[in-house]
Amino acid sequence: MAGTWIYPDWPAPVRVRALSTTRQGGVSRGKWDGLNLAEHVGDNPIDVAENRTRLREMLPAEPRWLNQVHGVTVAYADVLREVVAADAAIARHRHTVCAVMTADCLPVLFCDEDASVVGVAHAGWRGLHAGVLEDTLACMEVDPAKVMVWLGPGIGGNDYEVGSEVKDAFVADMPQAIAAFRMSVREGKWLADLGMLARLRLRQQGVLRIYGGDFSTFADPERFYSYRRDGVTGRMATLIWLD
Repeated sequence: MAGTWIYPDWPAPVRVRALSTTRQGGVSRGKWDGLNLAEHVGDNPIDVAENRTRLREMLPAEPRWLNQVHGVTVAYADVLREVVAADAAIARHRHTVCAVMTADCLPVLFCDEDASVVGVAHAGWRGLHAGVLEDTLACMEVDPAKVMVWLGPGIGGNDYEVGSEVKDAFVADMPQAIAAFRMSVREGKWLADLGMLARLRLRQQGVLRIYGGDFSTFADPERFYSYRRDGVTGRMATLIWLD
C-alpha cells in the first residue's frame, strides 16, 4: 500500500524499527475515511478492526496501545497486559511494539545508539509542558547524549492557534520558548510551533540528535487526520520496537 507508511529519516541502529501511519490504505468511511486506528472516535468497529489488521501485518507483535490522557505517565510496554492510562511507553525487549495515536499532537520517537531501549511519546501542548518528553528520557535510563529522537506528523506552526496562557506557561519555564510563538491574526491568540518547543525541551535535557518534524497534519488532508481541522476524525499511529 504505497503511501500508507512513513519511515523515520534518522540514523537509528539497525535493530531499531519504526513507522508512522498515514490516513491512506484503510477501509474506514465518512469522516474517518482511510486507515483510522482508534476505537474511541465513533468509527465502525469492524472497519477499525480491519485497519488494525492491516497495520499488524507490518509489525512483529500486537502494539501495546495506551489510553492517552494528555499526561506524563510512561508505561513499561514489556510488561503491559492491558490498556493503561499513559502518554508514553518504553521497551527493552525484542519485538515489544510501543505505540501512540495522534491527529495533530506530536508523536515523538526515542532510541539510544546502542539499541538497548526504545520509546514513544504523545506530546500535545499539555503533555509537552508538563514534561512527557523529559519523563520518557528519564525512564530510558541512558545518557541523553546517546539518544536519538524523531518528531513525527503533527500540527504545523502556521496552524496551531493557542491562547496567551499557553505561551505564558512555556515561557515561564524556559524564556527562549518565546521563539516558538508568533502573534495570530486574532487578538489574544498565538501560533505555536510544537516541533520547536519539543526541540528546545529535548536540547535542555542534553539530547542533540533530533530529526523529523517535516509533516503538518493540518495542512495535508489527503495524507493525515487532523482534529483541529475536522473535529470528528480518525487517528494515526506512530510505533517503534527493537528487532
